[in-house]
Order: sequence, then C-alpha cells, then structure tokens
Amino acid sequence: MTSPVVHIVDDDLDLRRSLAFLVASDGFAVRLYEGAESFLNEFDDAQDGCVLVDVLMPGINGLELITILRRLGSTIPVIVMTGHADVDLAVEAMKRGAVDFIAKPFDLATLLGAIRDALQRSNRHVETDASVQAVRERLASLSKREREVLDRLLAGKANKMIAFDLEISPRTVEIYRANVMSKMGAKSLSALIRLAMSATQEP
Repeated sequence: MTSPVVHIVDDDLDLRRSLAFLVASDGFAVRLYEGAESFLNEFDDAQDGCVLVDVLMPGINGLELITILRRLGSTIPVIVMTGHADVDLAVEAMKRGAVDFIAKPFDLATLLGAIRDALQRSNRHVETDASVQAVRERLASLSKREREVLDRLLAGKANKMIAFDLEISPRTVEIYRANVMSKMGAKSLSALIRLAMSATQEP
C-alpha cells in the first residue's frame, strides 16, 4: 500500500514551498500544484491522502474544487486555507464537504493537526469522529440562547451580526459561543460546523 499524500494546491509559489517543507519535515509525502486545474489533471483518487487548498485562486477556487471532487465521486478529505477567519466562508466550505478550515497565518501545530485528522478520515472513510446520536445529545444540552447563537453561526454570521440580531453585546456572544464549543466538544469553528451539520443530516 502506498503512503498517503498531502496534495498542496496554492497559486503562491513561496507559500507552496514553505508548506511543502513543513509538511514533509513531519514525515508526510507531498505533491505541489499551482492551481486546481493542474491538481485535477494529475489527481489519482485511488491513492489515500488529503488536499490542502487555498480558498482564493485564479481560475477554479478552493470551494469550487471541493464541489468538483464530490461530483466526481471522490471522498478525499479537503482542508481549506484562507487569509483571514471568515465565518461565512467556513460554513460554505464545510457545506460543500471540506473537513477543516484554517486561517493564515496558522501555527505548525494547527496545520499538522488538521492534516493528521484529515488522513485519519481518509483511512476510516467516515465523516465525523462522534456518532450522530451523541452529537444530537450534545445539541440537546444547549440552552435556548446557545442554540440561537449556534444557528446563526451555521448561517455564516459573524459575532457582531449575531449580537445585533439577538440584541446582546458582542462580548456576550463570545461567551455563548465558547459555551457552545465546550458543550459540543469542538476545538475549532470548523469542527463545530462539522458536528452540527452531521447531527442535522437525514439518516
């Protein structure tokens, strides 16, 4: 069996090389692509691995690449990178099938952790670490206000907009958001979105 490959897709040459060095230094096999088109031309879905792709690129962007892969029947895990933490982009990426969403600049531990999680998903062929029933029980434990905050996060709204909608302060939204993530067992926004979406999918 061949080793899993981390496919790095980014139009920034310097960033591609930097990412390749960091990822390869941790023992992963790496392949580099300057854009989604070159990746699709060379991609072999029979090989285990994951994709690390920039959300904003000329031609086919990161979100569009996820859609194309899913239409092709590929289940390869995709991690989306962006230049800033954008809730709306994160929600859209997860809805399209991304397994994680990381904002630049990201630290090495966050990057490698996301890659390891993605490769584990590739090996297990599962979408969530917890059972749907367990996630639904966590959702049921949320207070009414916590659920209101979660629903708006899933709609792609930022903290300030949620605060305006609920007529509370942004700081209070941050507290509710932290409570939601704690109760759901989510360490990141992308993990929270993934868990919540898994619980609302039809069996």
